Amino acid sequence: MTEKPYRIDIHNHILPNEYISALYSIGIDRAAGVNFPRWDVESSLKFMDAQKIATTIVSISSPGIYFKDKKFAQDLASKCNNIAARLISEYPGRFGAFAVLPLPDVEASILELERTLDELKLDGVGLLSSVDEIYLGDPVFEDLYSELNRRKAVVFVHPNTPPEEKLPNLRFRAAMLEFVFDTTRAATNLAYAGVTKRYPDIRFILPHAGGTVPYLAWRISFGKRKILDSLKSFYYDTAVSGTSYALNSLSEFIEPSHILFGCDYPFLPERMIDTMIKGLKEYEGFDEKTRKMIERENALTLFPRLNQ
Repeated sequence: MTEKPYRIDIHNHILPNEYISALYSIGIDRAAGVNFPRWDVESSLKFMDAQKIATTIVSISSPGIYFKDKKFAQDLASKCNNIAARLISEYPGRFGAFAVLPLPDVEASILELERTLDELKLDGVGLLSSVDEIYLGDPVFEDLYSELNRRKAVVFVHPNTPPEEKLPNLRFRAAMLEFVFDTTRAATNLAYAGVTKRYPDIRFILPHAGGTVPYLAWRISFGKRKILDSLKSFYYDTAVSGTSYALNSLSEFIEPSHILFGCDYPFLPERMIDTMIKGLKEYEGFDEKTRKMIERENALTLFPRLNQ
């Protein structure tokens, strides 16, 4: 008997034509040195079925929507969020979505937050680790943190990179290292700024097993309990992290209840996603009950509407 899809993938991206065309119009055709992959609904559903994914919660990846033009960002946020809402409506139970917000414009972002959560009924918010060189944790976003906390919002953090002219001149794509480092910078900034303490009802999800957070946790905190507690309050996904190297550090640092399944489709090729899922399945540090928690049950605590 064929096993029914059961996994909930919280790290999955959409690249609708409207988004790609808008970025092409201003000369952007890649993210962190990686060409935009092809995306469409049919291919996404085929991938989900092959990987036994019941539901995927989609988001807009780096480079996001802000490129020094507030009106451009507002318009593109609205278009992308409307597309995500239609996806949820047309394929009940198969998709959820994190709203994209037009940061660093906090006022416009709060208005779009209200529209997407109250009217479109999206499942949470996707924020980049940094926008216009402003990192999460910066006080300029304080009003947004307050509103997210009031709503007990789930916030998926996706890495960005510093501006191209500030990247080191290395012989590989920026996404390889800068993504995990930018996630680590944002998480550390959130912890040291006290955002997780002041706004404990925001549920932050860090991608890629937290970047380097689990491995560097003691160095980041220098043993300060309040900083370690802040880092432990985050949720961590398994995207591009289904190896013993990453999972040993992650499982040593964080409780299994705070680990979520993620794929990073379509940026990560499906053959590599196969390898990551196999690695998660064969990891000796997780028993079958823990794997089921990670692959499905933990997500249901954050997104109870999917429990049907």
